[in-house]
Amino acid sequence: MSKFSNKIFNGDCLKELRKIPDNTFDLVFADPPYNLQIGTKLTRPDSSKVNGVNDKWDQFQSFKHYDIFCNAWLTECKRVLKDNGSIWVIGSYHNIFRLGYHIQNLGYWLLNDVIWRKNNPMPNFKGTRFTNAHETLIWASKSKNSKYTFNYKSLKCLNDDLQMRSDWTLPICNGKERLKKNGKKIHSTQKPEALLHRIILATTNKGDSILDPFLGTGTSAVISKKLGRNFYGIEKDKKYFIAAKQRISQTKKIEDDYLDTIKNNKSKPRIPFGSLVELGIIKPGKSLFDPKKKINAKIMADGSIKYKESEGSIHKIAAKIMGAESYNGWTYWYYNSNGSTVLIDSLRQKFISEKQA
Repeated sequence: MSKFSNKIFNGDCLKELRKIPDNTFDLVFADPPYNLQIGTKLTRPDSSKVNGVNDKWDQFQSFKHYDIFCNAWLTECKRVLKDNGSIWVIGSYHNIFRLGYHIQNLGYWLLNDVIWRKNNPMPNFKGTRFTNAHETLIWASKSKNSKYTFNYKSLKCLNDDLQMRSDWTLPICNGKERLKKNGKKIHSTQKPEALLHRIILATTNKGDSILDPFLGTGTSAVISKKLGRNFYGIEKDKKYFIAAKQRISQTKKIEDDYLDTIKNNKSKPRIPFGSLVELGIIKPGKSLFDPKKKINAKIMADGSIKYKESEGSIHKIAAKIMGAESYNGWTYWYYNSNGSTVLIDSLRQKFISEKQA
């Protein structure tokens, strides 16, 4: 794996992808040529030139040639993805629908399409169309049965405790982040670090391996390095490759202590309270009480608890007391252990730790 870890390679993506063993990477981020089909030079109303995308690497002989190319690299990416891996592909209206067609035909499983809404897009100078203010990302797992990574709680925390939606408002790459040489942009479509930060934080864990077959100036590798992920990038253009290499070498990793993501509840083993009773970890007849010790409930032999005339699960009784539709009993009830007041969730955590040891 070290051969394909924390390295970038200057070469053709298809040739280099074929050298990688099956099931190597946890995530693929792909920012392929968009095949923009720009036929004429773009100018502003004052006749000054617009520095748009007119690079040779974005030009294909026909849609058929572009489709053959896309099908080939998507096939290779699927092969090198681990069974529980996923892929992100970004594009514009010029190519994203063609890419989605190939992604589905190759057996990937679509999870989301995400709209990256640019809050500072390039205007439509001719006034003949709507201002193109967004790009589309497709997120897909390797197969329908893949147990892909999604750090739901971390994304919710990132979004002020609201569920992260599939429309993201982020600025385009500019200012100090935009790589330039002699005052000119090195890469015409450099992606902002904020976009890659969200993608990598959302769908990988610390130590995971990420492939970028169209590395460009290295944004995915830079964010992977910062977040403690392993990266492998392929870039055909020598100028971009050199810029990426320098940029990565200047990037510092965030300290390990600050890289952990909030674990999702569904990733934790489900342990019924009754199992702790069955195993004798906590015994029938023992009292459970609320944080203020004003409410006293008794544990029954079947794992239910009884409070006054009410009997049910630790969750149901807690919800009834709190006047809520539902409530997490693990974080409500306490018990007495050798004179100390202990949250019953500590019993569950101890049981899980011993089971995994």
